[in-house]
Amino acid sequence: MSKDLGPWLVGIGAFILLIGVLAWTGALSWFGRLPGDIRITSGNTRIFIPLTSMLLASIVLSILLALIRRR
Repeated sequence: MSKDLGPWLVGIGAFILLIGVLAWTGALSWFGRLPGDIRITSGNTRIFIPLTSMLLASIVLSILLALIRRR
């Protein structure tokens, strides 16, 4: 392992911690309930297909990775 990997690991850990704190406090309660997320409930069966939420997550991650790559 090189010394260049350390700051990246700390940054990734801080990002995961931030997402965890936001989820714990309820700041991300809207995620998964966006228009376009499909919910089907019938008796004891529940089907959830988070199309819009995953599209939003993909766009955000693509932008973040593009910004990191430019650095």
